[in-house]
Amino acid sequence: MKKLLPIITVPLVFLSGCATVEKQPEAVESSVSREAQMEAQKQQALPAKPKFKRKVAIGRFSNETRYGRSLLRDDENDPLGKQVSDILAGRLVESDRFLVFERPDINKLKAEGELSGEKLDLIGVDTMILGSLTEFGHSTTGKKGFMSSTKKQTAEASVELRLVDVKTGHVFFTAKGTGTATVEAGEIAGYGSKANYDATLNDKAIDAAVSEVLNTLIRKLEERAWRTDILKIDSGKIFISGGTHQGIKPGEVFAVMSRGDEVKSQQSGFGIELPATQVGKIEVVSTFGTSESNEGSITKILEGNFAESDLSKLFVAEPTE
Repeated sequence: MKKLLPIITVPLVFLSGCATVEKQPEAVESSVSREAQMEAQKQQALPAKPKFKRKVAIGRFSNETRYGRSLLRDDENDPLGKQVSDILAGRLVESDRFLVFERPDINKLKAEGELSGEKLDLIGVDTMILGSLTEFGHSTTGKKGFMSSTKKQTAEASVELRLVDVKTGHVFFTAKGTGTATVEAGEIAGYGSKANYDATLNDKAIDAAVSEVLNTLIRKLEERAWRTDILKIDSGKIFISGGTHQGIKPGEVFAVMSRGDEVKSQQSGFGIELPATQVGKIEVVSTFGTSESNEGSITKILEGNFAESDLSKLFVAEPTE
């Protein structure tokens, strides 16, 4: 037995000099896992889903970092900035809480409409979302031992988002999101994985940055009051804009509001609309249309008389009572 001792102790000494792949903490996995991101968002409880969808537009998103920029690329050819806006648009659509409209590619939509003989009919929105990729980078670290090595790749990204009032151009809210994605590979005595830089980490880091700020953004967007316009008044019926896709259903009761006068503030320079006055109530009888762009609702008058009213002065809102 004493002769076997050197044979047993040598492998122990040999293994003590090997680099090992560290067990990844759960926090790192969450930054690269789509499922984990979705679960984390659910835990940050959003308010109950609103009855009516707000209309938002995704505007210009730029890449303010040095990564991916060159003399051959401008604001119209900015893949990272476009990637941020595409991810954000996808998340907002998936939430099923908003009507999301395109803005950066309007010229392309107009050109396509001309080819097909269809005129692009732009829809006004409640809020415009602008933003930029403000920080982006990646790093590679590793460990080497006797006949072994590990390699850890990390990508980090930060995005800044701004909410803009489309009527005044006033930026009324900003938010920042940061995301990290990490992967690690290792080998012992020539066995294991030898990975070059994983380019998908860039995408995952940007995705994680957008996901981090998403719920905060949604809460702020839904603070904006919902309203719609009156299309026509005919034979005691009031036709309003918006239908099934926006959450309007038969039996819904709305307030008909008369806009207050607009005056200019000498202090701020903004045009300020004085408080609106409720002048009646209507109830939805039925809806019509096939998509967000052409749908509407037919309502009956419960209170008020609007036959001789100037429709440009009226709008429909959720009842205050």
